[in-house]
Amino acid sequence: MYGKLPYTLDMATATKSDRIELRLTSDQKSEIEQAAALSGRTVTDFSVSVLVREAEEVIRFERELHLSKKSWDAFNEILDRPAKPLSGLADLLKRPSVFSD
Repeated sequence: MYGKLPYTLDMATATKSDRIELRLTSDQKSEIEQAAALSGRTVTDFSVSVLVREAEEVIRFERELHLSKKSWDAFNEILDRPAKPLSGLADLLKRPSVFSD
């Protein structure tokens, strides 16, 4: 296990104890079974890989920042402005941390 962190382990070696049950039409089931067979995989392996890939895509999309060009330009204009001194900030940073002993 040297050099492997828990989140980098191969999912194929992870213990699989959880289940998801799905209700499908017979046509949906047949199509999934056919696709799995054509790809040389089990229905479970095929289905899990497709579901995980789609879940990752949905999560990634929801975590992205979506702005119109006008909003993006306004955001960049604010970032490009010179920094303003904030009264009291220098004093605050000189105080000892409340998190140290």
